[in-house]
Amino acid sequence: MLRLITGRRGASGFGSASTAEEVTDGVDATALTVIITGGASGIGLETTRVLALRKAHVIVAARNMEAANEAKQRILNENRTARIDILKLDLSSLKSVKAFADNFLALNLPLNILINNAGIMFCPFQLSEDGIEMQFATNHLGHFYLTNFLLDKMKETAKSTGIEGRIVNLSSVAHLVCPREGIRFHNINDKNSYQDKVAYGQSKLANLLHANELARRLQEEGANITVNSVHPGLIMTNLMRHSAFLMRILRVFTCLLWKNVPQGAATTCYVALHPSLKGVTGKYFSDCNEYKPSKLARDEVLARNLWDFSNNLINASQKIIDK
Repeated sequence: MLRLITGRRGASGFGSASTAEEVTDGVDATALTVIITGGASGIGLETTRVLALRKAHVIVAARNMEAANEAKQRILNENRTARIDILKLDLSSLKSVKAFADNFLALNLPLNILINNAGIMFCPFQLSEDGIEMQFATNHLGHFYLTNFLLDKMKETAKSTGIEGRIVNLSSVAHLVCPREGIRFHNINDKNSYQDKVAYGQSKLANLLHANELARRLQEEGANITVNSVHPGLIMTNLMRHSAFLMRILRVFTCLLWKNVPQGAATTCYVALHPSLKGVTGKYFSDCNEYKPSKLARDEVLARNLWDFSNNLINASQKIIDK
């Protein structure tokens, strides 16, 4: 807590006060192609800006194409050489995820880095078009499905270029606020027991478990791809639109714990680009340093069960779509 308040740097040489530009200083990402979901607003936009500043080719996966193109233009006004493309993606829709992946793969581009950044937070109960609780569908299942679609391309790129691939899942310290059992496999869509903050915590725990299980599988396979998860910190962005009043009150009493957007994007950029993390996989980072997540987040059986559960949900939804 003291380190967060004071901005004191950890073992990495960076801390809570470090910015995305600072942690990527000196990195040349010219040879890298990156996909970032939700890269047109909040910390996602800052991540996009800094990745483009470091000369990566950035593909922004966005639900709102008009806003995404406006964000792209703002970056180009500042950095005329920025390489940014926009593709439509609605993570709450499995059909949209597949369409995005098909559209990207049709471009025949390499893929070095995937940043699963987009998310929703504390929203009222609703089901996605696939009949899945919206926070779980958007924050976890959409990213799970997207990652599966893009994994072969990442393996192919890593093998042909010799450059390590990296997958970064945006989790949160909110993974601590989850159901007692971790993931409610048997009543994921139960409206009567729904609590928006617990559902958000469950989805963020799922992001961590997904990263850990995928890291284990890729290591076992010998693939040159790392998978890590990050907590960006407390940042007032549009993500908090469903609880903006509550967050403003909370911020009054916890003002020293909050970050600005450049600081909020730092850990993502650090894990995605920094050379010191070569070969580091299956870890959880906060303030650009490795931290130990909750016991549930480190539960390998729970991670494997979530993997199977997620595949079963997708398969069930696909059967409905195909009818």
